[in-house]
Amino acid sequence: MLIDKLELIKQRYKEVESLISNSEVLSDMKKYKKLSKEYKDLGVIVEEYEKYKKLLNDLDGSKEVLKKEKDQEFKDLAKEEINSLEKDKEIIEQKIKQLLIPKDPNDNKNIVIEIRAGSGGDEAGIFAGDLFRMYKRFAEKSKWKFEVLTFTESSSGGYKEIISSISGDEVYGKMKYESGVHRVQRIPATETQGRVHTSAASVIALPEAEDVEINLDMNDIRKDTFCSSGPGGQSVNTTYSAVRLTHIPTGIVVSCQDEKSQLKNFDKALKVLKARLYEIELKKQQEAMGSERKSMVRTGDRSEKIRTYNYPQGRVTDHRINFTTHTLPAIMDGDIGNILEALRLADNADKLKEGEL
Repeated sequence: MLIDKLELIKQRYKEVESLISNSEVLSDMKKYKKLSKEYKDLGVIVEEYEKYKKLLNDLDGSKEVLKKEKDQEFKDLAKEEINSLEKDKEIIEQKIKQLLIPKDPNDNKNIVIEIRAGSGGDEAGIFAGDLFRMYKRFAEKSKWKFEVLTFTESSSGGYKEIISSISGDEVYGKMKYESGVHRVQRIPATETQGRVHTSAASVIALPEAEDVEINLDMNDIRKDTFCSSGPGGQSVNTTYSAVRLTHIPTGIVVSCQDEKSQLKNFDKALKVLKARLYEIELKKQQEAMGSERKSMVRTGDRSEKIRTYNYPQGRVTDHRINFTTHTLPAIMDGDIGNILEALRLADNADKLKEGEL
């Protein structure tokens, strides 16, 4: 029953409130941060629960008036009050159910986001650059830290590939819906006859892995150094600052050459490698538990076309939830919050239908 579940949550809320002030917890920053996060999350549910209890009491009171009152005018007022409270009850119950949906443990993680040009030649590379700027602007508006890890420029502008890290509050929780194929329809600058072309770029958002989460043996990694061939000046191109890491058991290869320091390039490459290995481990765990959910929002299929950006019509359509907006310039300037929120709500609706509560 909903009330029973909410009572248990309230009890846990009080337990955590007591634990946070414990001297042993205060001396352990990792434990303190974890409990503080739990306290904050539970507090949101408890606040809604208190509103819910008051509403139920008001509803019982109005029903009691209707039962005992003999004056027709007062009975009519009681009926109106009951109808209004019943509607409010449905709204708050739905809100509480949304809050009770189990959170993805990775939602609070930072991410590594990889953008690669797909079909469409030079235009695909330019579009990959447009997506990169869109995410960079969204990160800035969200007060997140955005850092480019490695990139390969395309010949006509944009990128063949660009990998970045984004750090902040609930980055993966918002950005996890971006993985998939993004398609653009527009007239390229090189098109002389004014024809609309279709190009594509792929996006992968990976949760950043902590050292304790993956069993990474550095003996399994082959490190190669080479001279950078990209932009950066003479000092970059004449020193062995570029780093290539090969994870021998999986064959995953990551290169980074954007920094003048070999150590910085190594750190960036290692961050990407860890994220890719962590993703493999997550998939293994999901398959072992049989818990991989076939959601219309997140199928896990990187080859799936998820969104179209139509420039002639100024339209952006997310195909997973049939969401369309005609604010393309704003979207490309990083105003993607509405799309991400619509995807989150659709994902939660899937979970509710599947009875995960």
